[in-house]
Amino acid sequence: MADPFDMSGRVVIVTGGSRGLGRGLTAGFLERGADVVICGRREPESPVAAAGREALFVAADVRRPDDVQAVVDAATGRYGRLDVLVNNAGGSPPADTATASPNFSRAIIELNLLAPLVFSQAANAVMQAQATGGSIVNIGSLSGVRPSPHTAAYGAAKAGLLNLTETMAQEFAPKVRVNALVLGYVRTEQADLFYGDEEGIAAVGATLPMGRMAEASDVGDLCAFLVSPLASYLTGASIAVHGGGEQPPYLRAASGTREP
Repeated sequence: MADPFDMSGRVVIVTGGSRGLGRGLTAGFLERGADVVICGRREPESPVAAAGREALFVAADVRRPDDVQAVVDAATGRYGRLDVLVNNAGGSPPADTATASPNFSRAIIELNLLAPLVFSQAANAVMQAQATGGSIVNIGSLSGVRPSPHTAAYGAAKAGLLNLTETMAQEFAPKVRVNALVLGYVRTEQADLFYGDEEGIAAVGATLPMGRMAEASDVGDLCAFLVSPLASYLTGASIAVHGGGEQPPYLRAASGTREP
């Protein structure tokens, strides 16, 4: 039986693939033999490479439809096809919900919701014309399924992304499958910006049932599964990747004890 995770000859686009989680996802696809195209507003300081192979970088702002189309055209022009799109680019700085400006909120929603829609439309147009179709993976967040204080627009956009995943799965089937990963805490080379030093990172991880944050490779393995033949009947799904989830706040506040 052929290795279902061998991606030799398959072409992948990872948005925001030059840093953070996206860089880890890109490395995972390269290690599995895929040809990978990444995009971002700034060229990475060092090439994104793994297993002796390097990703193709295309400068693009995913909020601009013309840039989105240019990335898809670069992938198909170089490799002749497009098999996988990972809508990974996103994020938000903190902002007080009561005072966040309309322009700020608009930019966050464009990045985290409208950009994945436009990119998926462009990718789907290519995939529908291929005999083998294709697969789209949207990178979601727990902020889209629970309150998101100080990142209200981001949380709302990520909630919308999950609905968008289900809708596109309905409309793009059967040739193109669309799924989402709903991420909790993920450790990347930028983790110190959010969680502090190694002690802080370990302390946050210790609050989770699995005892640690996810590594980029954990998310990459699930991406590889979702786009593999093993998931050929899976579409419209949102999979929680949170190590068991955050502890309910009431447990920290309660003064009683539980029976063993």
